[in-house]
Amino acid sequence: MRLLKYISILFLSLALTGCGIYSFTGADTGDAKTFQVNFFQNNAELVEPGLDIDFTNALQDLVQNQTSLSLVTTGGDLLFEGEIVEYRIAPMTATSDNKAAQNRLTVSVNVRYFNTLDEEKDFEQRFSFFYDFDANAQLIGGTKDEAFEVIFERLTQDIFNASLANW
Repeated sequence: MRLLKYISILFLSLALTGCGIYSFTGADTGDAKTFQVNFFQNNAELVEPGLDIDFTNALQDLVQNQTSLSLVTTGGDLLFEGEIVEYRIAPMTATSDNKAAQNRLTVSVNVRYFNTLDEEKDFEQRFSFFYDFDANAQLIGGTKDEAFEVIFERLTQDIFNASLANW
């Protein structure tokens, strides 16, 4: 019985190592060891102070948290760069007396991704997401923080999926 237990453990170990390294995020970093995220300058018509650095940091954090890659400031195996191209607030729904009931904040970024180890994976793409909030609320304080958190989470995950996900 004991021998059967050891054989089972050995078989399971071999089966798992034979499949290669498994990533719960589905990240395919290939032979890359480092990544670099250049500053995403805010080129939107409406400029929100601090949006650029907050977005850059959010993208760095996501890649760092979901891969084993090391963040570098120059010479990264994988490079993310681009700019914020849209920051817009627009009314979304109206009440019966033609007043806005909800507003929508939309943020769009243009991303250029370069994989120095496999140029076939390079791309340039626009990513966009939004956050709806009550028309009576101002986009300041907690409302703004929540909006940025929701938008950044979706944008960075979409960028990660387009560049590194191997589903």
